[in-house]
Amino acid sequence: MTRPTVERPPHEIVAGVGVALLALFLTGADQARPSPLSAETPYRWVKITDQAAFAPRDGAGALVFDGKMWLLGGWNPADKEAFPQICSSDVWSSVDGATWTRQPDAAWEGRHTAGYVVHDGQMWVVGGDPIQGHYQNDVWRSADGKRWECVTRSVPWGPRVLHYVAAHDGRIWVLGGQSLPQFAAADEAFYNDVWCSRNGADWEQVTQCAPWSPRGMIGGSVVFQNRIWLIGGGTYDTPQRPQRQFFGEVWSSANGRDWHCHARQVPWQPRQYHETAVFDDHLWVLEGYHQTNRNDVWYSADGTTWHELPDTPWAPRHAASVFVFNDALYLVAGNHFGRDVWKLTREVEQQE
Repeated sequence: MTRPTVERPPHEIVAGVGVALLALFLTGADQARPSPLSAETPYRWVKITDQAAFAPRDGAGALVFDGKMWLLGGWNPADKEAFPQICSSDVWSSVDGATWTRQPDAAWEGRHTAGYVVHDGQMWVVGGDPIQGHYQNDVWRSADGKRWECVTRSVPWGPRVLHYVAAHDGRIWVLGGQSLPQFAAADEAFYNDVWCSRNGADWEQVTQCAPWSPRGMIGGSVVFQNRIWLIGGGTYDTPQRPQRQFFGEVWSSANGRDWHCHARQVPWQPRQYHETAVFDDHLWVLEGYHQTNRNDVWYSADGTTWHELPDTPWAPRHAASVFVFNDALYLVAGNHFGRDVWKLTREVEQQE
């Protein structure tokens, strides 16, 4: 049976590919050239490689587990060889960002922009996307990245995609998301509910209507100061709501029910398909999409006051994969469809 082909709006793909082609010329001395360093911004980017072993992709899962970085699945409709079903279920691991080892393909169906967390000593893939013409309402886990167990094939919060997932307080949390009836049949719905589970199979709805408006399309997973953080995000266009929404708000909660808004207007452009992380005791927002791919980077100690990290050396992109590993932040792949890996570290001042 021929599976339906799903493509993102052409302007997203063309913009990303165009930048990727330009990036192919940046070789030689640029390969290991660090970004500028100043007293005001004591962080430095270094390109680890622009020829990683994995095929270019966006929306791949990014987990740190068992002393390694793990890259899970992804999306690339232009690469029919590596992505015959548009999305993949391949699994890669690395201890340094330069050398990547392919593990056996996972038992779960290829997907991207799913939920990815480490919980209860295992890696988890929570839900999926509608690319195969149906919703992936399943949950999988693995203790070694090679053998994957299906915990459930029917979550009570489905059908939904573009949801945000975090591991906090001994539970897996699912927040927001939406349906995409133009890709897979379902009632059109946009969610601002919150669910949690200790085992991935039994789910409790914590609240049906959080104070933030329905949203999703947030990459990464942020738990900071013992709270779940919801940073930015948006909604994807649907037949009844063809205009996308972009948010720049910052919210957090310790229990998924009671939420505090730290900022309703941030200095960075509201965005979706961006990456969020906790690094160096700060919240981070990297890249994303708003009318075009972006490469700006912002950080905050409290979610209210934000500072931009200037002179980003990597190409604009969205839906990259971000790892916080060995006292560094790694940015990998994304919608520019390159094979690059970048590392951000904090430079410690030498004391005389």
